[in-house]
Amino acid sequence: MVSIAACQRLQSAWSAALATATGGRTFSTHGATWVWLPARRELMMMFPETVRAHAVRPALAEGARLGASSARVWLNSAVDGADLGGLGFSPSWQPWWMAAPVAAVVGPGDGAASLTTEVPDYSGPLQQELQVVRSEPRQAWHAVTRDPAHGNISGAGYSFRPVGVAGLQGLGGIHHLEVLPAYQRQGLATALLSATARAAGEAGAEDLAVNATPQGYAFLSRRGFTLLGRGKTYVLGL
Repeated sequence: MVSIAACQRLQSAWSAALATATGGRTFSTHGATWVWLPARRELMMMFPETVRAHAVRPALAEGARLGASSARVWLNSAVDGADLGGLGFSPSWQPWWMAAPVAAVVGPGDGAASLTTEVPDYSGPLQQELQVVRSEPRQAWHAVTRDPAHGNISGAGYSFRPVGVAGLQGLGGIHHLEVLPAYQRQGLATALLSATARAAGEAGAEDLAVNATPQGYAFLSRRGFTLLGRGKTYVLGL
């Protein structure tokens, strides 16, 4: 059974993979792990066991030096984030950790979604982060759907099967799954989910985890995912 702790390790591994692919890095302060994502100018603290102001301040100073525009802290729901308020952080969106067997997610009818390593339409952070699917060893896949009439991208998503991360054997993830509002309720999210899940499964994933939004919970529940628990995040503008 997939645990919340495994979901958190998976999220940390995904963030680290994006950082590596886009010229960012990971570093530690007082035992806390931080990830610098230059494409989005975001600094992230990943699931510390405790939060103390003296451990956060040096990382914020480093983030300012790097040019970060925001800092985000990911927490397990049991960790007290009270110290963050004194540093100017505000509560942000709540991850809903969900998981499903790959076999329950992959289905017929995903032909509308195409796996690709090149998306000429992308620019800025989207273009930079796509490098993660071209990194070696291969551990990420990207799929898009397009408007059949005009060829415009209508939706996209990633899957991730981390390589060499302890405690994540057989676990993959679905990340940044989105369908533009004008194209929703046409089966495109299901196609994207199935196509990306299939790629992760072929790479050895047996289960998939996702940090869902409350809005995405109903959709994912219908596609075989079950709720494991909820986390919390805090954000600070720099």
